[in-house]
Amino acid sequence: MVNKTGAVYEVLSPWAEADPIPSRGINARVTDLAGKKIGLYRNGKRAAEPTLKVVEDRLKKRFPTTEFTWFANFRANEAIVEQDAKGEFEDWLKGVDAVIAAYGD
Repeated sequence: MVNKTGAVYEVLSPWAEADPIPSRGINARVTDLAGKKIGLYRNGKRAAEPTLKVVEDRLKKRFPTTEFTWFANFRANEAIVEQDAKGEFEDWLKGVDAVIAAYGD
């Protein structure tokens, strides 16, 4: 491009040229919650539990045969797999079909 003074400048696009990699989950998505066991995972922040209670109540109304089980991580800023409860957490995961997590911030 040329401006009024005759100076030449190049206009660059802020969009990067990238080869996007399609996102995919770790496991296949659950297609129907009826009859499934859903894990509700929360941290120790105060909004996490009430948030998951609302989610649980709403899902129970839509899918009455769905079961729910809870797991809590009360140690802030520390991954559950780095704690003494790692084995308990892994056992909990084996018993659920899907997990919904809430972090109370």
